[in-house]
Amino acid sequence: MEFDIIIGLEVHVQLKTKSKMFCGCSNDGEEMVSNTTVCPVCMGHPGTLPVLNKQALDWSILMSLALNMKINKYIKFDRKNYFYPDLSKGYQISQFDQPVGENGYIIVDTIKGERKIGIERLHLEEDAAKNVHSNDKTLVDYNRCGTPLAEIVSKPEIRTPEEAKAYMQQIRLIARYLGISDADMEKGHLRCDANISLRPKGEKKLSPKTEVKNINSFRFVAKALEYEITRQQQLWLSGEPPAEQTTRGWDANKGETYDQRSKEQANDYRYFPEPDLPNYEITTGMVNTIKKGLVELPYDKKHRFASEYGLNKQDIEILIESKELADYFERVVSELRTWLETEIEGDGEDIWEHNKKRVVKLANNWITTELFKLMKENKVDLHDIKISAENMAEFITLVYLSKVNSSAAQTILAEMFRSGSDPTHIMDDKDLGQMEAGEDLNKFIDLIIESNPDQVEEFKAGKDPLIQFFIGLGMKASKGKANPKDLEEIFRQKLK
Repeated sequence: MEFDIIIGLEVHVQLKTKSKMFCGCSNDGEEMVSNTTVCPVCMGHPGTLPVLNKQALDWSILMSLALNMKINKYIKFDRKNYFYPDLSKGYQISQFDQPVGENGYIIVDTIKGERKIGIERLHLEEDAAKNVHSNDKTLVDYNRCGTPLAEIVSKPEIRTPEEAKAYMQQIRLIARYLGISDADMEKGHLRCDANISLRPKGEKKLSPKTEVKNINSFRFVAKALEYEITRQQQLWLSGEPPAEQTTRGWDANKGETYDQRSKEQANDYRYFPEPDLPNYEITTGMVNTIKKGLVELPYDKKHRFASEYGLNKQDIEILIESKELADYFERVVSELRTWLETEIEGDGEDIWEHNKKRVVKLANNWITTELFKLMKENKVDLHDIKISAENMAEFITLVYLSKVNSSAAQTILAEMFRSGSDPTHIMDDKDLGQMEAGEDLNKFIDLIIESNPDQVEEFKAGKDPLIQFFIGLGMKASKGKANPKDLEEIFRQKLK
């Protein structure tokens, strides 16, 4: 018996506004002492009145636009009623039937290629407090209550755990590109409830779904869904398919889900309009103003990098994983063009088109390998490095035009990283410029040949790998300044 897998995700993105959703308390409470960034409004004291955070509304509109959604002209807030210790009011201010955005989509990469996944809605709501379990007690930290959340609900169009993981990663990347959230799952900035059901192939009717909660990493999203697929398949094959909607938790240590309760329906929450907040009109002027805050998003950047720079998919994925890195790389490439047109004679456009693919690939390699290695070793983020885009481009030009060899280049880059100095100055000060083929290089080579007669005879007798022995001696004699290609060419000529 074969099954269709039906997956929908409810993703909560914590917005990094300065203050909370409906009061003036700091939104940095999770980094502070418990229960210190609270007030009567977010604690739900009687008689208090909420006031909507305009930045949270603007950012939810911006995120909706990035997710290709229709922005509703009129929105309202509702009370979602339920009792839990982390909800001091006894209800959560959310949105029910008039959310900020509806009917959007994103395109994700899967092993089978790109796939378009529909998004049902994006609505704003306030976060609950945080339960802290300690020994036999459960304590409540209210610092987080009232934090603005944008909840993004996908359509039930995800078909595999891999697609679910890719969808989550794309949501995180978009939120980071827009600058509205750090979207760090480990810190709770991004949370996911996964809904999954199975149905026999060919069946059109959806089966009762299971909602899996407590998933705090992309890997666990996939793992939890894989476990549920196996569990629900066994129920179907044993003749006992799920009969009602349920909620299950995810136990990362055991690698399995566990039963929590029956899944609530919308009417269980007794939604009704929030009486202390007015309905809001989102005008065309508001949307057009907010739209100016849209940046080039990861999907578009990925395709542009492929067509404009000729980079492969793996290189591009590394570069676009961070907007800051992608922007730095592009500034380096822009400066590279200027440096090449200065160093090489000819028409600027022709010079760039002839050299672009190779020099861009070289820049990508040095940034994502050697520069990354220095950053990791020194525990430094990209925004803290001392190497300007212009200096990095100058450095890449020195390497590309063979003015320094690879060994000297690593020395120069390390000094640039330490001091932020100009690469040409470092090259001159440390005498690291590559020795060109000429009289000095020939003297080294002649002396090496005279000093190693046995190896010369073996090479002439057909032991070709010995050429590396001679090149090594040449590099040592020139203190690493010779070009290995020049050395090989001259050695081969003289050893004939």
